[in-house]
Amino acid sequence: MKKAVFLDRDGVINEVLTKRVKFVNKPKDLYFLPGVPEAIKKLNAYFDFVFVVTNQGGVGLGYMKESELKKIHLHMIEELKKQGAHVDEAVYCPHKPKAGCACRKPNSKLIEDLATKYEVDLSKSFMVGDTDTDIMAGKKAGTKTVYLGERNPLADAVCNDLSEAAEWIITHQ
Repeated sequence: MKKAVFLDRDGVINEVLTKRVKFVNKPKDLYFLPGVPEAIKKLNAYFDFVFVVTNQGGVGLGYMKESELKKIHLHMIEELKKQGAHVDEAVYCPHKPKAGCACRKPNSKLIEDLATKYEVDLSKSFMVGDTDTDIMAGKKAGTKTVYLGERNPLADAVCNDLSEAAEWIITHQ
């Protein structure tokens, strides 16, 4: 069985609700947070896979089409690759918040489906997020969890950003 790191997207990999961008609805709206490509590159050296798992309710709410979301993820993966970082797959829940679907975090279906597809041992894997729903999804799936922010009693660790989280993950794998 293999090991993976599952990353939320908005607020972990890219800016959201900043002066520069409110929401990422087009590839040109995607701006990496500081140190993200380097952090993913470090994780690539220690883990078999790095995945992105993200709720994208804007699709269900009509703010963007699913085809546009796929372009955003392709752009993100290509831009990371240019900097030596590799994301194996980006998956998403396109449903509206409160739609009651199985794939929207805090549910763990996105993580579990990737684990099945890639033969990942979730007990040796990590979920990194910036919301309680990310941490709850990781816990339900059986991963260790890292919260980016100031405080989260559910998480195994709390870090300021993905660079710090990558260091913690590498030393606690």
